[in-house]
Amino acid sequence: MSGATEFDPGSGGVEHTTTSYTTTGTGGDDRSLGQIVGDLTNDLTTLVKQELALAKTELKEEAGKAGKGAGMLAGAGVVGHVALITLSIALGYLISRVVDLDIAFFIVTLLWVVIAAVLASMGKKELKNANPQLPETQQTLKEDAAWARAQKN
Repeated sequence: MSGATEFDPGSGGVEHTTTSYTTTGTGGDDRSLGQIVGDLTNDLTTLVKQELALAKTELKEEAGKAGKGAGMLAGAGVVGHVALITLSIALGYLISRVVDLDIAFFIVTLLWVVIAAVLASMGKKELKNANPQLPETQQTLKEDAAWARAQKN
């Protein structure tokens, strides 16, 4: 058996180990049972390490997406607060030229409630776009399980 470690820059820093086995011309394997078990153990250890590295990489990406959504929600809160204070006063006095001052400020308050709801909805949508299911890791785990079943046979 010979093992070679390759680095794939597109894999998020995950090293891939390829293992090749040498067999005799009779179709049998020269290795003892202990060597086969040892090789299988080494391969499984390498596989688990690679899967953990892939999961870590995917989680970082998904956390970035969730952070973006949370940042949008925080930005909506700050912008809404500043706008509510400054523009509410100006708009309230502007509307008070047509209706009573109390009613004018109530109208302004309702306007900012609608704007805040729209911003919150947009932030919630961004958070839903984050996919914490790790599709690449799930796919490679399925492939690894199929590989392990094939090794038993």
